[in-house]
Amino acid sequence: MKTATALVFLLAGVAHGEETPEYPDHTDLSVYTSAVGSLKPITGIADWEIRRRHILEGFESAAGPIPNRAHLPPLDLRVEHTEARDGYLLQTVSLDDGAGGRITAFLYRPDKATKAQPVPGIIALHPTHPIGKGVVDGRGELPNRAYAKELAQRGYAVIAPDYPSFGGLKDHDFGTDGFKSGTMKGIANHMRCLDLLDSLVWVDADRIGAIGHSLGGHNALFLGLCDPRIKAVVTSCGWTPFHDYFGGKLDGWTSDCYMPLLRTQYHLDPNRVPFDFHELIAALAPRPFFTNSPLHDDNFDVGGVVKAMPKIATIYQLYGASENLEARYPNAAHDFPPEVREEAYRFLDSALRPGR
Repeated sequence: MKTATALVFLLAGVAHGEETPEYPDHTDLSVYTSAVGSLKPITGIADWEIRRRHILEGFESAAGPIPNRAHLPPLDLRVEHTEARDGYLLQTVSLDDGAGGRITAFLYRPDKATKAQPVPGIIALHPTHPIGKGVVDGRGELPNRAYAKELAQRGYAVIAPDYPSFGGLKDHDFGTDGFKSGTMKGIANHMRCLDLLDSLVWVDADRIGAIGHSLGGHNALFLGLCDPRIKAVVTSCGWTPFHDYFGGKLDGWTSDCYMPLLRTQYHLDPNRVPFDFHELIAALAPRPFFTNSPLHDDNFDVGGVVKAMPKIATIYQLYGASENLEARYPNAAHDFPPEVREEAYRFLDSALRPGR
């Protein structure tokens, strides 16, 4: 694995030397908690890095610890089916998930990808649908979801895994998988998919992005938060701050495939949840981030996104990376319209294939 050594960093879980401080207002990105427990203004990157660590700790408090990745088994890649398409090869594969199970996925290899000329990689995460990864290959009944196939056509190496309980993993049992949340199990699986991209000589492991819609939209964000191998994130209809999610009614976030602790430990109270979404996005800075947040999304209220983006922008400005933060607000419902997808693809090109 080309970058395995660098990955031991904080992926074993954030080091909790002390109890994670509680922030009275997670929407306020202008302060951090000092070593003596008082709120201090963020005046530079060093201050923000302290707050960023607290954000990661808060996320782990709700989703469970990031798994220790120091002693993972071999990937044991198995190719079950291969289909030659125009410009790329599509393989149906499975790989060891590192926890006693397997991950099912589509793997797209552009014809031009070679060891001598490796191509950038993308992990494409699907929305909620029984067929899982098939949606991002264009096999669902809704248009505007085939971003895995479209990015492969664009020349990217793409892996599109099934999220646990969908597609090839439809029988997954969250009660016995050893994770505190479905969210963290998903992150662990997606990290293994990055391990696979990292191992392929025809993929440039230093240029990997994540994209997803709805369920895949926030999972792309979560993966970017937890794994620095993700160099750019595109999320479509994937987030709004908790207070703006159905007026602060968090039931939709508490199923087994998400974060049950939001119900059992934080009692569905957005004021008690130890993180919020604009914190997570700010924690990506200075890496490129693009959000598609339609005006009529009935899942993720655009008003919350509009309020959060200027606050997120202050952190990107801190890094001198304002150009790496983009938002689109199309006149659409819970969808990823063609013109916005094209903008998102150009955004990924700029981040992962500069000068192309």
